[in-house]
Amino acid sequence: METKHILVTGQVQGVGFRWSTTRLAKQLGITGTVKNLPSGQVAIMASGDPDQLATFIAQLRQGTTPWVVITDLDITDRPAHHFRDFRIII
Repeated sequence: METKHILVTGQVQGVGFRWSTTRLAKQLGITGTVKNLPSGQVAIMASGDPDQLATFIAQLRQGTTPWVVITDLDITDRPAHHFRDFRIII
């Protein structure tokens, strides 16, 4: 299992990005969190096997709803962490 911190930049707030990211993560068996940042970015902590994470990141890059516009994904490795599920942090 691996854990990634993904900082998402673009049109990602107010367009259903957190909700659609949560739905995608659950479909792929990814656990972790997603939250809006005051900067307008979204931070994701995602844990799963390498293939799951690669698929998750590839689908994030494509956008999770028609209104999402991703301009940058900054991905960093983090120590492996097991989350119970995937949830939105308010």
